Amino acid sequence: MAIRNLSNLRAPKRANENKKRVGRGMGSGMGKTSTRGHKGQGSRSGSSLMRGFEGGQMPLHRRLPKRGFTNIFRVEYQVLGLDRVAEIVAAENVTEFTFDKIIELGLLRKKGALIKVLNNGEIKTAVTVHAHKFSKTAQEAIEKAGGKAILIG
Repeated sequence: MAIRNLSNLRAPKRANENKKRVGRGMGSGMGKTSTRGHKGQGSRSGSSLMRGFEGGQMPLHRRLPKRGFTNIFRVEYQVLGLDRVAEIVAAENVTEFTFDKIIELGLLRKKGALIKVLNNGEIKTAVTVHAHKFSKTAQEAIEKAGGKAILIG
């Protein structure tokens, strides 16, 4: 790469070009119809078409069938299985799973996510788990092992 100094500075490409000025005479190449062509909807003043307009033909977004329903109030949870909790208890000897600890251990994909604990395995040691939601069987399994299932918020 060349050394930059005042003798070889250049403006970025297309920085020195003037904007297109239409309707400035025949010699400009953009006179008479001002690049609008002859007749038709696009040549008229105030012409602007809506996005997806297909010249009066039924637009694609109206031709395709609409299916299903999106619930805008849906609450998404990140799942934490008891099998993962049991693995970490065995490997790292952790007895309490707070929200911060769960993030620190990398059990969540999203940092601001809500946690739901599911009963995907067996847990035999007493563990305190803090989560936003528990399945009924997961809560029973934790309490049966002598631990606590504490709801956050």
